[in-house]
Amino acid sequence: MVTLAENPLRVGLNQERTPDPCIVVQFGASGDLAARKLIPAYYRLFVQRRLPPEFTLVGVARRDWTHEVYREKMRAAVQEFAPQDLGPEALWQDFASRLFYCRLDIGDPEGYLRLKQLLSQLDEERGTRGHRVFYLAVAPDFYAQAIQQLGAAGMVADPTKTRVVIEKPFGHDLTSAQELNRLVQRICQEEQIYRIDHYLGKETVQNLLVFRFANAIFEPLWNRNYIDHVQITVAETVGVEDRAGYYDTAGALRDMVQNHLMQIYCLTAMEPPVSLRSDGVRNEKTKVLQATRLADPRNVAAAAVRAQYGPGWIAGKPVLGYRQEPNVNPQSKTPTYVALKLECDTWRWKGVPFYLRTGKRLPKKVSEVAIHFKQVPLSLFQSAAREVSPNILVLRIQPNEGISLRFEAKMPGPEIRTRSVDMDFRYGTAFGASTPDAYDRLLLDCLLGDPTLFTRADEVEAAWRVVTPVLSAWESEPGSGNGGGAAPPLFTYEAGTWGPKAAEDLLTQSGRRWRRL
Repeated sequence: MVTLAENPLRVGLNQERTPDPCIVVQFGASGDLAARKLIPAYYRLFVQRRLPPEFTLVGVARRDWTHEVYREKMRAAVQEFAPQDLGPEALWQDFASRLFYCRLDIGDPEGYLRLKQLLSQLDEERGTRGHRVFYLAVAPDFYAQAIQQLGAAGMVADPTKTRVVIEKPFGHDLTSAQELNRLVQRICQEEQIYRIDHYLGKETVQNLLVFRFANAIFEPLWNRNYIDHVQITVAETVGVEDRAGYYDTAGALRDMVQNHLMQIYCLTAMEPPVSLRSDGVRNEKTKVLQATRLADPRNVAAAAVRAQYGPGWIAGKPVLGYRQEPNVNPQSKTPTYVALKLECDTWRWKGVPFYLRTGKRLPKKVSEVAIHFKQVPLSLFQSAAREVSPNILVLRIQPNEGISLRFEAKMPGPEIRTRSVDMDFRYGTAFGASTPDAYDRLLLDCLLGDPTLFTRADEVEAAWRVVTPVLSAWESEPGSGNGGGAAPPLFTYEAGTWGPKAAEDLLTQSGRRWRRL
């Protein structure tokens, strides 16, 4: 008799792991993140048979819903935000039978007792064996209270069976992140905590590791001997939309740089890990952050630019300036654009500047890493341009996911003249499929107990330390309690442009310029 392991038709095929039976408790079940991202992701994983047969999802929110109302709301969410995934009605009904709801106010201890009772009942009915994942998709102000209440109710006491997922941002600054870490670690073990940053779930972000460490030709060049500088761009065309209440207290530095851009930066600059196990990767990312500093900490204005979008045009349509947006303080000084110049004091990167920029209401939605190599030491050929362009390696995270390498090639004709050309790889063309949503991967990893793509406590604090000098300088208005004195200027830029001139000056002062996108 041939066993499955011996089946010659399955040699070389991966045996995909399936998570243990569990209940996911989804806090913020009536919120935007759950409707847009989380429920569609769970449903896709269910359709792909990546979830265990016993999988159960309990939505938790303040709304006075029943199980049936919750199921109807979630079906409407998938219909609106992922209609292509909905499939046959019978399939949805099978998934919906695993959805339950518990009304709960985060600060109400009685609600946690009701939740605990429901979970015990579902354990018996569904065979989930006490395994739990508590996903906190709520406002950051409620993280501490929710974890305290879960601890008081005895629902996170077993580190082998319970996990807690916390959305970004983790803290508002270094001090608050340290306080939240201390609170969390008093109640839970570090291995129970999954601090999620959805950028790490993107296929193209993970491909940074593969590109660097699975290809022998690039890693020997990945250092200060060959690289002149690195540019990391995350640009958005949208404004604050319906997030004004949160965004006006956070701004681009807290909302994007401290988490999303720092994760991309770490994967670009880290040393090879000893393994792809969780701590192998996370140790190297933390080392990079510990070696990173603002290029000129004593003069923040020379290494950091902040700006706010004014009225302008996007896709041929007029748009409001930030201060004219609904629910935004008309006197707000919240930056919607940030550009930084960072240095990484390691043997690999000493002297190589990293330029990071992100902003709202920019001309294109694009996320990429551009590795600018040094010029050739002696130019032998005449270029069609004024001078020979340096080689540029671009890793496109979104859209048009892929990788391109710019190099010089001879133009046709009797003369030896060169022109820059691109060698291009596109995910969709090469693999014949679109890249999966980031949450699909991260939710599955959490259910499997794999924390590799989640951030650790020391990594979160190290990232806050990098941006703390900038935050301190920008929030040092007279009378603010942060040292007084005049803060660096808050520039403005017209919506639909690539930011203020000061951001261009950040590069031109050293003979460089931002890549044209």
